[in-house]
Amino acid sequence: MTETLEQRLETIVRGSDSLMTVLRLARELDLPDWLVVSGAVYQKVWNHQTGRDPDHGIKDYDLAYHDASDTTYEGEDVHIKRAEAYFPPPYDQQVEVRNQARVHLWFEDHFGEPYEPLHSSAEALGRFVAPCFGVGVRLEADDRLTIEAPFGLDDLFAMTIRPNPNRPRAKGWDKVIRSARERWPEITVFDRD
Repeated sequence: MTETLEQRLETIVRGSDSLMTVLRLARELDLPDWLVVSGAVYQKVWNHQTGRDPDHGIKDYDLAYHDASDTTYEGEDVHIKRAEAYFPPPYDQQVEVRNQARVHLWFEDHFGEPYEPLHSSAEALGRFVAPCFGVGVRLEADDRLTIEAPFGLDDLFAMTIRPNPNRPRAKGWDKVIRSARERWPEITVFDRD
């Protein structure tokens, strides 16, 4: 029987002590509509694909949540401080908590691009700069692993970076590619320009 990409991803995630620790603690933190997203997930796959240490190149764990009932910075900061107090070292400094319901309030000032409000954490994945980065996981109460990947997992497992076809090319695209190539020279990059 052929293993699906979702099954392969689940095997990699469950085989990572550090990512499973973050997922278990995030589940206990119980933020609304939470996912661990992007680098903490795709970089684990690339490290597995290339035989590197599972934590190679991973600087942080992005813990996204969505709470439209409080889009204030102060509300988000309460959850940031809760996570810092809850996660043990070194995760207390590596887990970055962000309310996806308030991204549209600061994104344009920070990145120079307009950003429509999001309605869920999973929706945010569809706006990431590259499809292979748009992946998130959540450990459910019954230990099932929920995988969110609006673009699928083909690019992720092919180690292929291409611009998100649903948004303008990110202003920091060249920097993103340079950083990825330094850590994983095996990647393939396609550009629409």
